[in-house]
Amino acid sequence: MVRTVHCVKLGKDLPGLEKQPFLGALGERLYNHVSSEAYDLWLPHMTTITNHFSLNPADPETRRMLRVEMSDFYFGSGDTARTTANLTPDTIKS
Repeated sequence: MVRTVHCVKLGKDLPGLEKQPFLGALGERLYNHVSSEAYDLWLPHMTTITNHFSLNPADPETRRMLRVEMSDFYFGSGDTARTTANLTPDTIKS
């Protein structure tokens, strides 16, 4: 049986993630409120940020910054997360 969530990103009821994407509050929030279709939108955005700033995904600070951006991507007040045109490392620090 497919689990359905009301997706905060796409604004409709869709199949949810099969499992929590990672541990912690953000992982649980994503599992409960983001569809698998919307979750798939994150990867290209994350890749753009990582490449634009030549970030090292193995670096703990990079992972923290990406989680802040991921949270804003799904739960922020804007229509979409920041673009590289207005994105700086300082804008994604909490």
